[in-house]
Amino acid sequence: MKIPALSASRLGRLLLVAFLGAAVLPAGIATQSNSRRKAVYIPFSDARPVVTALAEILPAKLSGKSETEIASIWPGWVADHDAEIRARLAQGDEDSIVNFLLFGTSFTKQPRVTLNELQRLNAAQSDPRSDTIIAARIGDLVTAAAMPGANDRLMFTRTVFVGKGMNPRTLKGKVDAANFLASSLRRVMSENSGYARTIEAARLQGDATEEFAERSTLFRARGLSSDTSLLPNYAIEESLKEMKSRGVLGTSSVRRVAVIGPGLDFTDKQEGYDFYPQQTIQPFALIDSLLRLGLATSREIQVVTFDLSERVNGHLLQARNRAQRGQAYFIQLPRDEMAGWNSGAISYWEHFGDQIGKPISPLATPAVAGTLKSRAVRIPPAVIQRVAPVDTNIVVQRLELPPAEEFDLIIATNILVYYDNFEQSLAMLNIEHMLKPGGFLLSNNALLELPFFRIHSVGYSAVAYSARPDDGDHIVWYRLSQ
Repeated sequence: MKIPALSASRLGRLLLVAFLGAAVLPAGIATQSNSRRKAVYIPFSDARPVVTALAEILPAKLSGKSETEIASIWPGWVADHDAEIRARLAQGDEDSIVNFLLFGTSFTKQPRVTLNELQRLNAAQSDPRSDTIIAARIGDLVTAAAMPGANDRLMFTRTVFVGKGMNPRTLKGKVDAANFLASSLRRVMSENSGYARTIEAARLQGDATEEFAERSTLFRARGLSSDTSLLPNYAIEESLKEMKSRGVLGTSSVRRVAVIGPGLDFTDKQEGYDFYPQQTIQPFALIDSLLRLGLATSREIQVVTFDLSERVNGHLLQARNRAQRGQAYFIQLPRDEMAGWNSGAISYWEHFGDQIGKPISPLATPAVAGTLKSRAVRIPPAVIQRVAPVDTNIVVQRLELPPAEEFDLIIATNILVYYDNFEQSLAMLNIEHMLKPGGFLLSNNALLELPFFRIHSVGYSAVAYSARPDDGDHIVWYRLSQ
C-alpha cells in the first residue's frame, strides 16, 4: 500500500508527545466468565514464525540462539521483557511532568510555554534555568508540589520527587527537585530534536512510505507516557465514517471493541490543560462515534481497554466503581481558538458526546490558560459501565477468548510507535488472536505485514486537524482474514 506524504502526523513536531495506559477487568461487563479473564503471555508456538522471520533484529537475549534454545528460554524472556517494558513507564511519567511544567496553569501565574519559545530554547541549547518563564515555572512547580492539597497532578509530581529521594519541603529537596526538572526538560528537548532530525532525514529520501515507516517506530526507546488528547478520536471517527461509506463496515456490525492504551489527560502538549481533573477520552469517544455512525447500538456495545499503567487502569476502575453507585463521569473539552483547527475538527469538538451524554457547564478557565472555548459533557453511569479495563502489555500478552467474545474492532493510536518492529510484530500476533474473523485494527502506524500474518492493510484515511504541516493522522485499516 502506498501512503502519501504525511501532512497528517504529529510525530515530527517539537512538542512533547506520548500515550499509554492500564487496569484489571472488573465484574459485570458482559458475562461472569469474562469478568474473570486475565491477560496471558504469548506462547513460543505462536511467536516462532516472527522469531524466524526477524532473526536479524531479535533482542540481544534472543539473538544468535537456535530455535530450540529460544523455545527453552521463551517463558522467562517474555516475563522479563514484560517487566522491562513496564519499567519504561517511570520515564514516561517524567515526560508527563515535563509537559505539566511547560503547559500547566494550576500551579503558576506564568504563561504557558509556546512552541516558538520551545524551538528558540532548544536551538540555543541553553540551560532551562536561564529562561525567565521556565525558571519561574520550575520554582512554582516545586513549591506547589511541596503542599499539593487535593490537586491530583501535584500529588503525582510530589510522589515522583519523593520516589527519587527529593523532599520538596526541605531546602535541599527544593534545589534537587528544581535541578531534576531542568535536567528532565533538557533530556526531553534533546530527544525531540533527535526525532525531528530522524524524520527530516527520512523525508529527504523522497519516499513517503519509508517516512511513515520511520515515524511508526520513532519512540521505540522512549519512556511510556499516558498523556492523551481529543483529536486522534476525530481521526478515528472519520476513518469509521469512510469505512462505512465504502461498505467495509455495516450498520450495527460492531459489538465488542478494544482500545489499546486509552490514555489519561494529564497535561498533553499545548492542547491539554490542567484546570480540570484528569480524564480519559478515547473509550467514550469511540462509543460516541460508533453510535453516531450507526455502526453499533447502545444495547450491545462493550469496550475493553488494554493498558499497563496502574494510573490509567486505576482511573478507569474508579470510574466504574463510582458508576455502580450512580455517579456520572465528566469530560472537559477546552479548545484553543488560536490553534487553527479546521472546520471538521471544530465540528467534531462541537458534537462530541451527544450520543452518550448531556452537555453541562464547563469549569471556568484561568486567564493564564489563554484564549479558550470550552465545553463539558456528563457521561451517565450506564455508559461508564460498558467500559472495562484490563491490565495488559499488548507486546507480550493477550486474552484467551471464546469466539463469542472476540473483538469486532481494536483501536491503537499513538501506542505502537513506542515499540520496534519485532515488538510490533508480536503485538500483531496478540491482536490477531483476539480479533473476530473479518474484524479490524485501526492504527496510526505502518506495521510490518509478514507473509504468515492473517491481518493485512485494506485501506487508510488521511485526516488533517488544521492547515499546519504535520498536524493530523493517517489511520491504517488492518483486517483479519475470514
